[in-house]
Amino acid sequence: MAKQGQTANRSLDGLTSAANAAVAGNAPGTKGLPPVDLWNPPFCGDLDMRIARDGTWFYLGTPIGRPALVRLFSTILKRENGKHFLVTPVEKVGIQVDDAPFVAVEMRVETGEGGQRLQFRTNVDDWVPCDGAHRLRFERAPDDGLMPYLHVRADLWAKVTRALYYDLVELGEERMIDGRPMFGVVSAGEFFKMADADEVRAPID
Repeated sequence: MAKQGQTANRSLDGLTSAANAAVAGNAPGTKGLPPVDLWNPPFCGDLDMRIARDGTWFYLGTPIGRPALVRLFSTILKRENGKHFLVTPVEKVGIQVDDAPFVAVEMRVETGEGGQRLQFRTNVDDWVPCDGAHRLRFERAPDDGLMPYLHVRADLWAKVTRALYYDLVELGEERMIDGRPMFGVVSAGEFFKMADADEVRAPID
């Protein structure tokens, strides 16, 4: 069994074939993601693959220019103990993620009897609802602004682009939380706090 830091002896074609086989193993007629959380294969080393802060995937330092391939690899992505892996039923290889593995690049606002509902499209074309199971969180940026993240699945998150952050601010409202005026955004009946009401309009990277 390989140890952390050991390089995996794996070609991109070989990993692609393994990923395709894993996805094909889903029940016929289903469109769900592979059950990576149920797989516990041996660790086979770290792969020279990186997801940059802007969501670009790199292999051996070169961007992976095929969206379908990026989409495929994203379906077998798993996070354990703060580290990201690509997982199939027979192997697990480590990859580097500079920030979040996904980027939320588009937002859709829906209104109805249940109130406002937000949905986000990721850079791999998945639509993710913003609700109690897929929460927004806001972290401090190095410049003391805010960086929003959306929970996608399991322990995987999407960084929300700056443009969408400003859209969220426009949709925001103030509420009293524990006696303090807080600014946040509502979706699917949930109030997602950004920060104190007088702080949220600072720019972010």
